[in-house]
Amino acid sequence: MTVASKLSFFASADGDIAHLDTGTGDPVVLLHSGYVDHRLFETQIPVLAAEHRVIAVDVRGHGWTANATQPFRWADDLADLLRHLDAGPAVLVGVSMGGAIAGDTALEYPELVRAIVLSGASVSDFQYTHETTREVVAESRRTLHSGDIEGWLKVFLGSTAGPFRSAEELDPHILDHLREMALHTIAKHTPGERDWHVPMTDTWARVPKIDVPVLTVNGTLDSPDLLADAERFANTVRNGRSVLVEGTSHYPNLEKPEEFNAILLDFLRSL
Repeated sequence: MTVASKLSFFASADGDIAHLDTGTGDPVVLLHSGYVDHRLFETQIPVLAAEHRVIAVDVRGHGWTANATQPFRWADDLADLLRHLDAGPAVLVGVSMGGAIAGDTALEYPELVRAIVLSGASVSDFQYTHETTREVVAESRRTLHSGDIEGWLKVFLGSTAGPFRSAEELDPHILDHLREMALHTIAKHTPGERDWHVPMTDTWARVPKIDVPVLTVNGTLDSPDLLADAERFANTVRNGRSVLVEGTSHYPNLEKPEEFNAILLDFLRSL
């Protein structure tokens, strides 16, 4: 059975939004990081589906979901999907970009959100200040926009280890998994194509209004400025707390899935 055959497709106003919908119970929505797809959560989905309805989304422009042909916001896409599935209010669990989408959705559509979990994420208009990380971000943009896919892939995979390790220190299976997903998403796009995404701005001013439970889960080896901002997020909302996973960087769900799953399940059971 192919990956696509396991997915459901919601016909949005601008193409299909692919998602995996499995399990029963209170809904938990999984939102992946940039350049990959719902398979980022392969080790979370079966564990969560034992107690919850799990909806793992390929966000617009990624995985098996359509590319944009007009201006869009990921939070609007997610709200449309949740209404279509009658799945709100839901717990939103996002990694990196997916965490930013979760936060944006909580700000824009609070009636659809029961709680949020942010991993490797802060507000959607967060900007890195750590010098090494900023260099990596700049090189990622340069290689991608120039069409140097091999160069970009090297930067992308190297960045998963964080600023204090090399990619060689990661489990090679993690790198292979990320490589496969990234190449699938990148193949959907062309260098220099128009970016239709409309980013949200000035999000920090609205974060104190988030009144659902918030959990931030981050690796201790991730970029220090991101860790500080995630801690700030947890302290700014009305009901937030933060957890660190030792010895991991941007993907604690991949590096230490059992620990990540236990943290996540404990949070879900507390709601």
